Amino acid sequence: MSNSDTISTNSEAANAAWGKVDDTHANVTLNGVVNVYTLGGVWTQVRAAQEAWLHSSSTVNSAAKSLTCDVTKIESLDGAGIAFIIALQEAQTVAGGNFELIGLAERYQPLLKEFNPISNLFPAPVVRPQRGFVTNIGMGTANLIKDSKGLITFLGHLGSDLVWSVRNLKHIRWGDFVNAAVEAGINALPIIGLVAFLIGVILSFQAAIGMKQFGAVSFVGPLAALGIVREMGPLITAILLAGRSSAAFAAEIGTMTVNSEVDALVSGGLSPMRFLVVPRVLAGILVAPILTLFADIVSIFASMLTMLIYGIPFINFYNGMLSAVDVEDVTSGLIKATLFGVVVSAVGCLRGMQTGNGAAAVGISATRAVVSSIVMIVIVDGIFAFISYKTGF
Repeated sequence: MSNSDTISTNSEAANAAWGKVDDTHANVTLNGVVNVYTLGGVWTQVRAAQEAWLHSSSTVNSAAKSLTCDVTKIESLDGAGIAFIIALQEAQTVAGGNFELIGLAERYQPLLKEFNPISNLFPAPVVRPQRGFVTNIGMGTANLIKDSKGLITFLGHLGSDLVWSVRNLKHIRWGDFVNAAVEAGINALPIIGLVAFLIGVILSFQAAIGMKQFGAVSFVGPLAALGIVREMGPLITAILLAGRSSAAFAAEIGTMTVNSEVDALVSGGLSPMRFLVVPRVLAGILVAPILTLFADIVSIFASMLTMLIYGIPFINFYNGMLSAVDVEDVTSGLIKATLFGVVVSAVGCLRGMQTGNGAAAVGISATRAVVSSIVMIVIVDGIFAFISYKTGF
């Protein structure tokens, strides 16, 4: 070897030598005390020489280059020395070359194995196989079945605890019930009133445009009132509660789940269903029909104002509404609204209890609560419509 092929770095306690045998072979020799204090200049110089050697010859492939590291004469070695050896090995591995470690004392073997250099520190990238269409359909179906089982189980527990709450009124957390009722009920009045008013105006205008062609504008009021009382009032209220209250319940309980507060309740011998879910579901049962009745009144009033444009006085609208809408229609809408209240509050609590770990888990639970609530509202509405058709209620 010529002088240009050898780099020797000496310090008080350590010596490192880089030697280039030929274009395909090189070696590094370490001796003395090799630790964090003696590797300062050694590391940079040896690594620079290694990189220059790996990329020096265009005629020799890097995969054919072998580096031997001789540590037979090392007196002392710490984690920094192990890291230096790993750095040499990693550079060879990335270039596709070979690396051989010679003479490492038995007492240092556990320290080297603890790092397991290449497999742990520099793992190979994992390529996930692409799932096919059939696989995606199967996984989606499996997730749907699993979610349905969880929903049925949750509803069973909820039904049992609601029966318990009726028998043990003194044990219900009425403070949480009042807070949830205020949050989901009173605070929701402005947005429900605004949307209900707009729905009444739009529904009347759209109906009047079609009925005017047949000279039947006077029937718009009774038709709109019947549709609002039986369908639009409960449905709009439920959808707004799903986007507002269900997401709030999911986020609140989800945060408690992430912070292990729900686990703490279980450890303390308290039922999360009775402690967290029952008060919120009872609040949903209470406020949903009240908000629906409020939405019905606002929508019908908006429809009455709209019909003034077509020359229909209040008294005519009122008389027509009385002839078309009876107590049975109002009762049907309120019963439907009560079911929607149970669905919205229960699904929000369920998604909160199912919250996973991580910063995004609470947001995901809130989104799932809104989507699931709306889907369940449509399903319940369809079932109720079928029952109404068969029973005439």
